[in-house]
Amino acid sequence: MLEGIELKTIITGGKVNPSQLPPSLSKYGLDTNEIAKKISEMTKEYEGMRVKVTIIVDQKTKNYEIRIKPPTITEILLKLVGASQPSGDPINKKIGDLSLEDIIKAALLKRPDLTAKTIKAAVKTVLGSARSIGITVNGKDPKEVIKEINEGLHDELLKKYEEEWVKR
Repeated sequence: MLEGIELKTIITGGKVNPSQLPPSLSKYGLDTNEIAKKISEMTKEYEGMRVKVTIIVDQKTKNYEIRIKPPTITEILLKLVGASQPSGDPINKKIGDLSLEDIIKAALLKRPDLTAKTIKAAVKTVLGSARSIGITVNGKDPKEVIKEINEGLHDELLKKYEEEWVKR
């Protein structure tokens, strides 16, 4: 891990323009076009979502490191369901429905921030978030889907993504 000056910014994932980066990058003699291109590549899976970026610059060597903090799970779920904001009354007013596969994909996107050791545990965490903002899963209350996961009903689907979970 590189030590040095930390420059922080929030960008929209996927398509970063050099003008979105901290102006002080050029002060350190760094190519903002190159950095914008690298950040765009690193954030392509978060396209259209707000992503926190930290660029650590070693002033002596001009080496830098880019660290990406994924969007919140709420933002990921809202993007997947096509809603602009959570339900004010998630029990009685639903904002949309996602497939369990969408929930798994959300867990994979949020993997760097989750403390869950298994994909099964991560998916149950994401299901809890989905429930709290008014999203149903496969037409059911996410609490019911958690129960199904605990009973092993979705093990085959989860197994399909286990390798990707471990790689991230």
